[in-house]
Amino acid sequence: MTDFSNLKAIYVNTSLKKTPGESHTQLLMNASADIMRKQGVAVEHLYLLDHQVPPGIYPDMTEHGWDRDDWPELWKKVNAADILIIGTPIWLGEESSVCRVLIERLYAMSGELNDKGQSVFYNKVGGTIVTGNEDGIKHVAMTTGFALNHLGYSLPPQADAGWIGEAGPGPSYGDEKDDGSRVGFDNSFTKRNTTIMTWNLMHLAAMLKAAGGYPNEGNDRNAMDAGQDFGFENPEYRS
Repeated sequence: MTDFSNLKAIYVNTSLKKTPGESHTQLLMNASADIMRKQGVAVEHLYLLDHQVPPGIYPDMTEHGWDRDDWPELWKKVNAADILIIGTPIWLGEESSVCRVLIERLYAMSGELNDKGQSVFYNKVGGTIVTGNEDGIKHVAMTTGFALNHLGYSLPPQADAGWIGEAGPGPSYGDEKDDGSRVGFDNSFTKRNTTIMTWNLMHLAAMLKAAGGYPNEGNDRNAMDAGQDFGFENPEYRS
């Protein structure tokens, strides 16, 4: 069995509910987090609406007119984690507005570098958990997954999981049924994808850590200079 005890994971819930106890998305995130804990991963949960995180693309928005910004302190937790899992509900087929704020604030840190001169997000692994009662799991996973990957996170196979109910108004994930069971808890597709996503996140994070991360040959912030060696400066360059 792989030893995952040197890994840290942070689950960031971007629900629109006032508290995490009201969030249906949190229930599915908890299922994934329980798998990680049982494998020795240090897990932390962050509920974004518990904090004052204004929108913006700068590391500290108090330098741009806002009275308060908790992001600089929260960023320390995100940056310390090997694995980031974003949880979001679906609204009108899209991730939540709070999720977009998180992505903007992650983007604000894209100028930071690791000790190899690469993006600070290199050697970290990302995934997405989605819930809702309308279509959109794959679309939301696509947009959040692209954002994470573009920043520098690595995505393993099956880097998303989710649950949706029938189209239109109806029960949400985890709502109690008349017989006392919980909506969605018996969905084999959701259970399978959540399990596979969680294990693949751990596997990829462990492999990157064991390998010392990505080599910085051609992919640090000096890569533009290195590109001169491949003919980009030559107008006669042909593939």
